[in-house]
Amino acid sequence: MAKFALYVALKPKAGKAADVEAFLKQGAQMALKEKGTVSWYGLKEDDGRYSVFDTFDDEAGRDAHLNGDIAKALMAKWSELFDGELHINKIGILAEK
Repeated sequence: MAKFALYVALKPKAGKAADVEAFLKQGAQMALKEKGTVSWYGLKEDDGRYSVFDTFDDEAGRDAHLNGDIAKALMAKWSELFDGELHINKIGILAEK
């Protein structure tokens, strides 16, 4: 069971929803190359926001992801695509089904 996760809420700038969806689909492809990333989800939420949720078996995998290409791409595109400040939530997974 993966025990570590990340959650990032994403509020797209006006008129940027399609660009955000394309960005998230690209992120999913990039995640396939990350050995330490167990699962990676780009999510569309009911209120028009988006988010990313990903899981890792260990802290090393999560740290590698945070220092990898997806994180770099998110930082580079943040001011173009998203409103608000970037906040990455580190999560510990307690249980799963």
